[in-house]
Amino acid sequence: MAVAPKLTRALISAPLPTIIEQLGVSIASAQAALDRNSVQVAQQMAASEVEIGDETFNLISLGFQPTFYAFTEATVESKLSFTLMESNEFGISVGAEVGGFAGPVMFGASVDVSYSRKYSASAEGQSSIAARLVSLPPPEPFVAALRRTFETEAAED
Repeated sequence: MAVAPKLTRALISAPLPTIIEQLGVSIASAQAALDRNSVQVAQQMAASEVEIGDETFNLISLGFQPTFYAFTEATVESKLSFTLMESNEFGISVGAEVGGFAGPVMFGASVDVSYSRKYSASAEGQSSIAARLVSLPPPEPFVAALRRTFETEAAED
């Protein structure tokens, strides 16, 4: 049966290492984009000013902080299912007839032979990728640097 080895080779040669590698690269890229976004939010908070009484404050100096996010886990799940079936059918039917009246006798026989072999193959695949994302406080050195920068600017004004 030529179908089974081909199907089995195709399922076994699924590029699982490549899938895992691409997941890692994708998460690293997404993490970098999240970090860039958080830094941009911090810059926007620093540029946003609020007047309280007769004083002006930026959001960072008031204690607002951007939210940072981190991937804590990622899962790749893959399910493969395949079914191979082979069936053989063999049939024989025999018939005989005898005919005659007073005189010669006639015989008739029929033989019907059949043979069939059937193959079927089916394959199903299902996969999913899940990632867990949590929020973290900004790194303390980052916040301290922001505060120092704006305290210096406030003192110069």
